Amino acid sequence: MRWLHIYASMLGLGALVFFSATGITLNHPDWTLGTTRKQEEIGGQVETAWVETGLAEAQIKRLEVVEHLRRVHRVQGTVDEVRVDEQELFVAFKGPGYAADAWVTRSTGVVRMTVAREGWVAVMNDLHKGRHTGGVWAWVIDLSAGVMLVLSATGLVLLMYLRRRRWRGLAVGMVGTTALVAVVWGWVP
Repeated sequence: MRWLHIYASMLGLGALVFFSATGITLNHPDWTLGTTRKQEEIGGQVETAWVETGLAEAQIKRLEVVEHLRRVHRVQGTVDEVRVDEQELFVAFKGPGYAADAWVTRSTGVVRMTVAREGWVAVMNDLHKGRHTGGVWAWVIDLSAGVMLVLSATGLVLLMYLRRRRWRGLAVGMVGTTALVAVVWGWVP
């Protein structure tokens, strides 16, 4: 049990520090640690044949438009939304601390795009929440949570072997758990 506790602690150390620190920054958004927001307006052009007004919605070359925006304008993130109407094609890209919205006028192929880059704190906070981070990062979050559960369980089992500290340790654990429940019960709206 000691072996498992030690190596699980070392395996999860980086995740524990990361999620603890970003928990604080999420709880205090008014702190201005690296919260610089840069927004830029970009113009461009796509092939009119990809989006022309006479095309049915199913015939619009969405993939070509998206790949063109990535290649020419260095757009990042995953495609979050695509909308088409008679006049425009709208594509939204999202990533941690990043958003790009592109409007393509169907009759002319003219692109108007707004790109917003948040500071490093926003990127870390989005990683903490798993927001716009993809499936691999979702697994990292789940595995980190699993390691934390193993740490808690092995720590509790190890405490049971310490006769002189067992009851004091359990009492402190109960005080912490009771305080958490009391705060939720009494002060969380």
